Amino acid sequence: MAITDLDPTDTELLRLLQRDASLTNKELSAKLHKSIATIHERIRRLKEQGYIKRTVAILDRKKINRNLIAFSQVLLNDHTKETLSTFEREVVKFPEVMECFQMTGTFDFVLRIATSDMDAYHDFYRNKLSTLPRITTVQSFFVLSETKSDTAYPL
Repeated sequence: MAITDLDPTDTELLRLLQRDASLTNKELSAKLHKSIATIHERIRRLKEQGYIKRTVAILDRKKINRNLIAFSQVLLNDHTKETLSTFEREVVKFPEVMECFQMTGTFDFVLRIATSDMDAYHDFYRNKLSTLPRITTVQSFFVLSETKSDTAYPL
């Protein structure tokens, strides 16, 4: 389903919800000049059609002691379906792994990892990530500063 399947009201509703999912149906109806029932029905339909996957609160990572962000590139020693599936199935179990992407290029996966500090990352690396089978190389990069971090897609 393409974004072209949405009318301007649906598109604006998604824009608003991406920025602040805590807006009530009443607030959304006022902003969009639609009835509360119409907004409720549109949100239900957008969820049903998969446009809205889930509604979450975005936390300040520093306030919850996730001060260190690492991007780790992982290279596996073979690329069989079983090896790739096993890695994916196991790596997502680690709470430190915030995102996991299979990639093209030199490395097979890129992970975004959040820990409290370098000691916690070291513990994660030695006792969790490095214990996974078939890993050949892990190359990690640590975030020094964050210029932009957005969760909203332009519509």
